[in-house]
Amino acid sequence: MLTTLLAFVVTLGVLIVVHEWGHYRVAKACGVKVLRFSVGFGRVLLRRQRGETEFTLSALPLGGYVRMLDEREGPVSPAERERAFNNRPLWQRAAIVAAGPAANFVLAILLFAAVGLLGVEEPKPVLGSPLAGSLADKAGLRAGDWVRAVSADGEDWQELQSLPQLRWQLTQAVSEGRKLHLSVSDAQGHGQRQLVLATDSLEKRELDAQLLRRIGLGGAFMAPVLGELSPGGAGAEAGLQRGDRVLSVDGQPVVDAAALRERIRASGQGGVEGERVAPMLWRVERAGQVLSLELRPKVVRDGGQLLGRIEAQIGAPPELLTVSHGPLESLWLGARRTWEVSVLTLNTFGRMLTGEASLKNLSGPITIADYAGQSARMGPAQYLSFLALVSVSLAVLNLLPLPMLDGGHLMYYLFEGLSGRPVSEWWQQQLQRAGVLIMLLMMTLALSNDMARLLGLH
Repeated sequence: MLTTLLAFVVTLGVLIVVHEWGHYRVAKACGVKVLRFSVGFGRVLLRRQRGETEFTLSALPLGGYVRMLDEREGPVSPAERERAFNNRPLWQRAAIVAAGPAANFVLAILLFAAVGLLGVEEPKPVLGSPLAGSLADKAGLRAGDWVRAVSADGEDWQELQSLPQLRWQLTQAVSEGRKLHLSVSDAQGHGQRQLVLATDSLEKRELDAQLLRRIGLGGAFMAPVLGELSPGGAGAEAGLQRGDRVLSVDGQPVVDAAALRERIRASGQGGVEGERVAPMLWRVERAGQVLSLELRPKVVRDGGQLLGRIEAQIGAPPELLTVSHGPLESLWLGARRTWEVSVLTLNTFGRMLTGEASLKNLSGPITIADYAGQSARMGPAQYLSFLALVSVSLAVLNLLPLPMLDGGHLMYYLFEGLSGRPVSEWWQQQLQRAGVLIMLLMMTLALSNDMARLLGLH
């Protein structure tokens, strides 16, 4: 809990400070007088005067602001009229407003580049058993397949280094409504062949956390080796031990941990909750010897389904690779990843507006805090990647053409540039009210989604 809270506070602090710092630095460069730089809203908790600017920390840390000298907000002395924001040229006002999102984009590029330099341990793109009847199964993927490269058209191929890279390619393919070509071999690199995943058959509204399961990919290949067993559980009672490698169940070969888990889960269907299923014959390898054991999984209810359980950890850790790059390559990859995430985020917003994507994709502070804590516990590289993703999302969100957001102000300046006159005060007031309503609706929906995820309803 403490790690989650600290990671969330650091995330908010870094992103808010960087965003507002962008506004602040460009305003100063344009000669605008900055009255206050605030992290947070509401009652001021801490304040410090540096030159003509007051730096403050306020009670509500879900944002920040830079207050500039402006004749629309109060009287300005004749000597400082040229330093008022409203009296600066149009291009300078637009640059000051755009500098906040731009700073978040730059931060994301640098964070992604830092991850590339540091290196991160990620699972090798060797796949576990696909779900029966899934897209992956129909495409011909099998347990132990090593995905070497992907292509959008079957001609230009991009090599893969890790499983997360494959997941990202799948997400992009579904987002763009196209197939994904795969070049695969066995785990030792032999027998290379090409397959096509029909990701174009999935609706874009299915672009969520369950995407991989819909495609049929459960995760990295894990050997069917047992870990810790709970004392008194079905596995321990049958005589299974840590390190046993499962060869077959009821005469059917077991190819990987995913297939074994599915076999155990399926054994509970049609059973009675709390009771044991009919005996299953397991053949396991232990210290070079092959043993036959009878095992009766216990039937439990999970999410309205009856499933089998043996109360044992199943699966050896997947093979990990350290993925790292040189300075220039890391910077280029950071810029490319920032662009790809930006396009995907913007497309998702657009699809939510048109009903092509589920509104469940919208997340609030509770989900962000949870992911911040999870990534922080996984290590520095994972947390920096998370921070970069949120920074991109914040930049894209702020560029949406909604009053109250930077994008709304940029739309005002676009109108002024095209028409030669500013948006009237009356129209600004009406649009501001509409913007407040839209933002409240978005915040309510995001918090509702957060609570639904917390309660396991999504």
